[in-house]
Amino acid sequence: MQSSLAQRLALAGSLPRNLRRSAGPVRIGLLAPLSGPSAPWGKPGLEGCQIWADWVNEQGGLILGAQRRRVEILARDAAIGPDETRMAAMELVERLGVRVMLTLGGDSLAPALPWLMTRRVLTTTLLPFDLSPDTPSLIAPAEVHPIFVVTGVEWLAEARPELRRVALCSQEDMLGLPSLASYRAAFAAESMTVVSELRYPPQECDAEAMVAAMLAQDPEVLCWCSSEPHMVHALTEAAFHAGFRGPILSATGDNYHRLVARTSVEFMQDFTFHFPDFDDPALAGTAFFFRQPAAFHAAYQQRFPGHWSAVSWEYAAALDLWHQAVEIAGTTEPLSVLDSMKRGGQMMQVFGPARWYGEALFGIDNALIGNWPVVRVTDGVARIASFRSVLGWLDRHEALLLHEMEALGLLWQQRAGMGGKWLPGAGISPPA
Repeated sequence: MQSSLAQRLALAGSLPRNLRRSAGPVRIGLLAPLSGPSAPWGKPGLEGCQIWADWVNEQGGLILGAQRRRVEILARDAAIGPDETRMAAMELVERLGVRVMLTLGGDSLAPALPWLMTRRVLTTTLLPFDLSPDTPSLIAPAEVHPIFVVTGVEWLAEARPELRRVALCSQEDMLGLPSLASYRAAFAAESMTVVSELRYPPQECDAEAMVAAMLAQDPEVLCWCSSEPHMVHALTEAAFHAGFRGPILSATGDNYHRLVARTSVEFMQDFTFHFPDFDDPALAGTAFFFRQPAAFHAAYQQRFPGHWSAVSWEYAAALDLWHQAVEIAGTTEPLSVLDSMKRGGQMMQVFGPARWYGEALFGIDNALIGNWPVVRVTDGVARIASFRSVLGWLDRHEALLLHEMEALGLLWQQRAGMGGKWLPGAGISPPA
């Protein structure tokens, strides 16, 4: 897989000659929660995009044929209300002319998604369970949440095979329920027993009571699934104060330094999640965002100290792949760029080679899946413990995952209003 022109420019330090500068910028839309409880899934991503755009413009802009075009990020808050979200999408596309729309996805995207697909707007999501045959121009190029969580369970089962009893909790929305199904499948694949499962509404919960109920079943492992950052912190601190001293699995671990300070270095040694700091030595030698990952991390920490999170790099990572496709296609026309991105069925993403996948789960191969890191807090610092193949896990256990997704009504056929009935020839059945 070839590197992008932008990456080659970072090494060469110059732009091709004879390029004309165009007065008008290429506009990029970001429609994500920028306020409210889900803001940690949106605002840090916007900050990463601002760094990405500055770096593109410092290099002279995006290259389109014989032109150089500056890029401009236009952001709107998807947490104000459904009508406002839909109107914001229309404004960004129709009045402001954005060429790609970056979103968190899930419930925050739902009000605008049908309109965006009707207009064939190239749209990215961090939540691939938005994907279906009815969303042909929606892609998940940066993160395949929550399927990557299976790698943490696989790693823990190999590292601590004596651990068999698990208690988990999940919020009841399109962020939490797919994660619950993925963790269920991952634990089943390792023959680990779920002794307690709690589901809670995102806005109303008592972390101490939840942890007490989970611990009443004498688990050896606790799992927070894809709880939002404030709940990850509340649950982890509650487990610490309740005396639990075993492994904790979580999709994310944003601001884990605060958890180390409020619990202990020793307690957090058993905290495992999936989003590394980008100064991690295991990422040395990779190239994206025009620079090395450590340089992006350093720039982010300098400009937005204390804001680094799971999504700080993800919207920018989607832009990096989009930029590469724009260079190849020679246009920002959305469907031409999409065709460029999917040509050959694979791309190089942040953590290495990846393949477009999704027919069985989503009804369309619009999720870019490859390896994903397992991150452990070691001596108070998040460090990559292992890279694992999500595709390899799916090759072995996809039937388990489909079964758990079906149980929660999450397969694309069910989400499309088919009442759980399989399409002719689907042939999906629970594993033996």
